[in-house]
Amino acid sequence: MACSHSKPFPPGIHAPCLTWFSDDKTQEIDWDTQTKHLEYTISSGVHGIILAGTNGEAVALTNEEKRKLVRTTREIAERLGRADKLAITMGCGGQSTREVIAETVLAKEAGAEFALVLVPSYFHFAMSEDAIVAFFEELADESPVPVVIYNFPTVVAGLDLNSDMLIKLGNHPNIVGVKLTCGGIAKVCKITAAHEPSKFSVLAGQSDWLIPAMTVGGTGAVTGVSNLYPKFCLQVYELWKQGKVKESVALQKRLAAMEWGFAKSGTNGVKWVVGELLQYPAEKHHCRRPYPQFSDDKMQKWLLDVVRPLLEDERRMNDSQLLRQ
Repeated sequence: MACSHSKPFPPGIHAPCLTWFSDDKTQEIDWDTQTKHLEYTISSGVHGIILAGTNGEAVALTNEEKRKLVRTTREIAERLGRADKLAITMGCGGQSTREVIAETVLAKEAGAEFALVLVPSYFHFAMSEDAIVAFFEELADESPVPVVIYNFPTVVAGLDLNSDMLIKLGNHPNIVGVKLTCGGIAKVCKITAAHEPSKFSVLAGQSDWLIPAMTVGGTGAVTGVSNLYPKFCLQVYELWKQGKVKESVALQKRLAAMEWGFAKSGTNGVKWVVGELLQYPAEKHHCRRPYPQFSDDKMQKWLLDVVRPLLEDERRMNDSQLLRQ
């Protein structure tokens, strides 16, 4: 049965963690690189880690791999002294309500605190607004962890939850937020007018509209950029929370310019550039097949040119944190 009193989804920056694989026929998860990347991200101070999301190649992972990813993340958070400061969310998906409920049970057993859930889309032609709302309500009735809706029309055959649907679902005690990977700034405004952000979180799905979303009541962002520049994302967020609007907006503009590289290059491009700039082994920079490698020389150069400018800022922020410690 669902939690009777769901805790709120923490505001802030949540990193949708990449999953790193070996470069052989089996493409098993490379746990050395995975651990190194989780340590890098968690130690930065992000407010949450999302495992088995889009950037984490959820559709290519087995349930056992998801379970181990959650447990490994929990162990690293404990070792780094951040277990009580880091929200762990697991992507839960499937094409039947029964299957998704089972994944939320797995998430709970593995140690995740929240489930991030897409709309089932194989039978997209039959998924009316009423059917989508009914899916999330039934799921939330049964999920042992609070549910965060993942609204990403591009990957679910164009199915898009509008503000009316999200406002209605926000009334469910076990649905605690939505990640909007649809650029719907008007949705943020409408939803936060209907629900207190402390009870139903509305998060930007990209870093380039973090400040616009927070201006109208958004609580933060789930952004793939935080795989590479977690400190920079946190700085934008913290400056805004401190009321330093001019400084925050200036950094937001730089972050938005860089986000374009992530948005245009796809998951394989994101993984390639993160691996390249964090100096992970070159053979680990690729997605699980059949997702093709990001191997076009011209695109690689373009992506590096767009993304690299924030690298020194991130390093300086890391150095500053080490000095304070």
